[in-house]
Amino acid sequence: MRLPENLPMTYSSLISDIEKGQIRIPQFQRDFVWTKQKSASLIDSIIKGYPIGTFIFWRTKDRLRSIRSIGNIDVPNLIEGEFVDFVLDGQQRLTSLFASLKGIKITRENNKIDDYSEIYINLNAQEDERIVTIDVENINDENLIKITDLLYGGLTLLASYPKEHLKKLEEYKKRIESYTFSIIQIKDSPIDVATEIFTRINVGGKSLTLFEIMVAKTFDYEKDFDLSKKYDELIDSLKRINYETISDATVLQTVTILLKKECNRKTILKLPKENFIEIWDEAIDSIERAVEYFKNFYRIPVSQLLPYNALVVPFAYFFYHHKDKPTDEKQKFLEDFFWRCSLSGRYSSSVESKLAQDIKRIDDILENKLPKYDWSIDTSADFIIENGWFSAGRSYIKAILSIYAYHQPKSFIDNSIVNISNYWLKQANSKNYHHFFPKAYLKKEGEEDFYINHILNITIVDDFLNKREIGAKAPSKYMKKFKKSNPHLNETMKTHLISDLDEFGIWDDDYDKFFQERAKLVSKEISSRIIKQDIDKKQQEDVFDDYEEDTTSLE
Repeated sequence: MRLPENLPMTYSSLISDIEKGQIRIPQFQRDFVWTKQKSASLIDSIIKGYPIGTFIFWRTKDRLRSIRSIGNIDVPNLIEGEFVDFVLDGQQRLTSLFASLKGIKITRENNKIDDYSEIYINLNAQEDERIVTIDVENINDENLIKITDLLYGGLTLLASYPKEHLKKLEEYKKRIESYTFSIIQIKDSPIDVATEIFTRINVGGKSLTLFEIMVAKTFDYEKDFDLSKKYDELIDSLKRINYETISDATVLQTVTILLKKECNRKTILKLPKENFIEIWDEAIDSIERAVEYFKNFYRIPVSQLLPYNALVVPFAYFFYHHKDKPTDEKQKFLEDFFWRCSLSGRYSSSVESKLAQDIKRIDDILENKLPKYDWSIDTSADFIIENGWFSAGRSYIKAILSIYAYHQPKSFIDNSIVNISNYWLKQANSKNYHHFFPKAYLKKEGEEDFYINHILNITIVDDFLNKREIGAKAPSKYMKKFKKSNPHLNETMKTHLISDLDEFGIWDDDYDKFFQERAKLVSKEISSRIIKQDIDKKQQEDVFDDYEEDTTSLE
């Protein structure tokens, strides 16, 4: 990487490069927000010879996603292989400068149009007064000249002004045209260095995410590839099947795993643009098939119940290499892998390094081999009881909720399928979550909070049932009502892993009995999904900490 160079630039060179499209605004820059008044103050500083700060340009042959040219003017398309200067610092000043000196119109987000040709020089103003202004209401026309008229109006126009102003007109035009702009040019630096410079300059603002950097790095005009739009298209596709919460970081991890078998930040940033674009369609197909498998085979109806976003990555890797649905041993080994990760807090930390390790396990599965694991799974009822405190963000809880959802829970009222919604499941007090023994009832009975707000006391129901029909009633009372309206109530309750109303102590409002019996049934369900190995016979000694990871923060 070469050291940055200080390159002074004249007014004519700067304006010419902007008009040619040589200078562009990268995608990660914010919109132009300076007011016309602030822009007038900038030109006032130039006329007075004041410094206006340094512009920092990143010179590169890379083709980034440029959301606009300076001032949104029409400029020629970039020629492949030629250098372009992306503005890392000074975009607001540069756009103000260009708009004011060329008199262009800027359309704001609210469709308001600012006409920058309406910036004037007050020829009566003294050097210590405001020379450039937009407030001309009380100034005679003969004492005003537009900046654009001063620069491009020609001798005839300038000669039409009173003689006492001619010297000023000549002097002000000379000052603008001879002003030297300070440019620092960064050459031969990769995109991650450029964006790091941008982030450090804008220390008070929000740092760029890895996804924003990759959007800029992978943009290709000729191939019509825009990662931001491609990701939006994927989410629109996944939204139709209720899997729209798959993160952009998970998508980046997937593409990188397919290419490099690892997915840390450094590896992602080093991916060649051509390879990224080339594999994109197959990567998305693999993600969609992984999601379809979660939804149809494991019957996880919405992505909010998926214990980890990161689970998409190894499964997409599997489907990238295995075009058909897995059967026989592969199917069993994959299911074992899924529940081991989900029930162990596997991706709660060091996500990228663990994904790299687990890809080797997926390679084993692809070869019909049962992987070896270095973490154990305790499927016992006691473990569920001790670790089942309810929190919607815990992967362990999501895993058990996914098992509940697998049985396609039905409404207590009429045996209809319960609608499970991503929107509702975003919060712990979701309308889909119901304490079978209501919290208010158990508190009145003196039960401890830990055992009240427990996954073994949770059922998945609909909003109507939760709010209007149950409230704080004892189970024996509200279930008697449902028994009258739902002749299939016993079958309904089996879909909630409550197999027998008598054995579960429901008619006697026996919470301890209910709690223990449901723990046994959930334990049986978990055990049926795990292939026991020697390591599972050992007692888990690690502290159980399995909150959902933030996959937008990559190592």
